[in-house]
Amino acid sequence: MNKPRRWIASYFAELTTLWDRFWFTPTAPHTLAAIRIAIGLMLLYTHLVLASQLLAFVGTDAWVTTDTVRQLHENDYAWSYLWYVDSPAILWTHHLVTIAVTICFACGIFTRLTAPAAWFLQLMYMHRLTGALFGLDQMTTMITMYLMLTPCGSVWSVDAWLRRRRQAAGQPSRWWLPSASPSIAANIGTRLLQLHLCVIYLFGGVSKMRGEMWWDGTATWFAVSNYEYQSMDMTWIVHYPILFAALSHATVLWETFYCALVWPRLTRPWVLLTAVMVHGGIAMFLGMITFGVTMIIANAIFIPPAILQTLCRRQPKA
Repeated sequence: MNKPRRWIASYFAELTTLWDRFWFTPTAPHTLAAIRIAIGLMLLYTHLVLASQLLAFVGTDAWVTTDTVRQLHENDYAWSYLWYVDSPAILWTHHLVTIAVTICFACGIFTRLTAPAAWFLQLMYMHRLTGALFGLDQMTTMITMYLMLTPCGSVWSVDAWLRRRRQAAGQPSRWWLPSASPSIAANIGTRLLQLHLCVIYLFGGVSKMRGEMWWDGTATWFAVSNYEYQSMDMTWIVHYPILFAALSHATVLWETFYCALVWPRLTRPWVLLTAVMVHGGIAMFLGMITFGVTMIIANAIFIPPAILQTLCRRQPKA
C-alpha cells in the first residue's frame, strides 16, 4: 500500500516541479523586446491608415455608425468611449495622442506606461470599428496585451538607454525603467502568448476540417484563384492537382498539431519554418501582407532569447 502512495506522491511532486518550471523560470526579455518593436510599428501602420480617413471610420457619418456598433455589441461585454464621441476635433486629438503613444511604445519610451496605454487605445478602436476589422487588428491587440504584462522595454529601447545613463551616474533605478535581467514576468508573458497562439492554431485547424474543400484538397486552389485577394497569378497551380491537394492537407495537419509539435526542440524549428512559409505565402500571394507578417512576428515568441542575445553579440561594433 505504501509503494503506490509513494509513487503517486512522487508523480504529483514532479508534476508540480514541471509546472513551476514552465511558468516561473526567469526569462530574458530580448524576444519580447524584438516583438515589441515589430508589433509597435504594425500598430503605428494601422493608426496611420485610420488617419487617412479617420471620420469615415469613426465619425458621426462613418461607414459603420456608432448606433450600429452598439447594437452589434448589445449582447456582449464590449464597450468603447468612442461610441459617444461626435466632435471631429476631439476625434482627431484622440487619434494624434494614440499615434504618439504608439510611437513611444515601439521605441521603448516609458513602456511601463505606454505599453498598457497603447493596448487600451487599440482596444477602444477595436470595439468601435466592428465590421471594419481584420485578423491583423485582432492579433496586434492580443500581442500588445501580453507585452504590457512584461518588461518588454528593458532592452533595445530608450528606457534601456536611460537606465544605463542613470547607472553610469550612480543614480538609483526607477520602477518605470525595467531591468534587463531575466524575470518571472517575462516568462509568464511569454508562456501566455505561446499558449494563446497554440489555441488559435488548434481551432483554426479543427474549423478547417469542417470544410469539404480542405478534405478534398481543393482549398488551396480556390484561395489562389480568388481575384479579390490575388496579388500574384498562381492559377498555374490548376495544372498540378497533386500539389495543391498536398498543400491543403499539409496546412490542416500543421495547424491542428502545431500546439503539440511546437514544444519539442526536435520539431520546433520545422513547425516555425512552416509558419514562415504558410504566412509568407499568404503575404505574397493572397495580398494580406500585414496579416502574414504579423503572424510571423507572433511565431517569434518561440525563439529563445539566448539566440537573439547571441546574434546581437556577434554584430560588429561601429
